[in-house]
This record gives sequence, structure tokens and C-alpha cells, in this order.
Amino acid sequence: MRALIDTCVVLDWIQKRMPFDVPALKVFRAAAANMFDGYITTKSVCDIFCLVHRNTHSNSKSRHEISQILDLVGLIGTDPEDIISAIASPIKDFEDAVMAASASRCGIEYIITRNTSDFKQGSVKAIAPDEFLEQLSAAG
Repeated sequence: MRALIDTCVVLDWIQKRMPFDVPALKVFRAAAANMFDGYITTKSVCDIFCLVHRNTHSNSKSRHEISQILDLVGLIGTDPEDIISAIASPIKDFEDAVMAASASRCGIEYIITRNTSDFKQGSVKAIAPDEFLEQLSAAG
């Protein structure tokens, strides 16, 4: 199973944003245990770095956080065709439309997000962290 982890879920985990931190942590533990192939987008890395850096005020600490994340999940990039697809997408939020287009192109089955309604009109199923974990348990 291949899943793209939305930026909000990554931040829930690393910034310990309650009550969302526990399900996010479990998603990353499942990725670490190779229960699924987890990914984040290259754009998410930049967003995560900036938001983490606001808290740490340290390039080395922020880079270390990114490194820890990338020890657990892979990266998918955004291709020019993803931007063109996003422009034509029925998904209202452009950034989400780009993420959904990249996920679709890369054969991702799920987008793990707290904002499932944002992706309803996309071709990749959006799923909340808890629901994703239930599906993993049922499949495994």
C-alpha cells in the first residue's frame, strides 16, 4: 500500500499538536515498520522546514527534523504535468490539487490527511489518520 502523508499530519507529529499527535505518531510508526510505503511531497519538505524553523530558530535542528522524517518516508516530486492537472482540477485549494495530482501520477492509493473534505473531488482517496490505521490493521 502506498500513501502520501499530508503536511498537517507531519506537523501534528513533530510539533505534538494535541489531540492529533497520537494518530500521526502511529502513522509514522507504521511507516517505520514497513506496514505501508509512506511519502511526503518535496513541497511539503520546504513548508515543514519553514514551520519547524520558526520554533527552533536553528538551521541544524530544523534540518535534523527533516532528516528524521525522511528516514521514515520517501519523497514524491511535483512535475510540470501536475501543475497543469491542478489548474483543471475540481479541487478548490490549489496546493491540495497539486498534491492530489502528484499522488495520482505516482500511483499513490491514499492521501492521509485531517482535511479529507478538501480532497473529495480528487482521484486519490483521502483518509483520516485513524481510519488509515484501522485499514492497515484489517489488512495486516
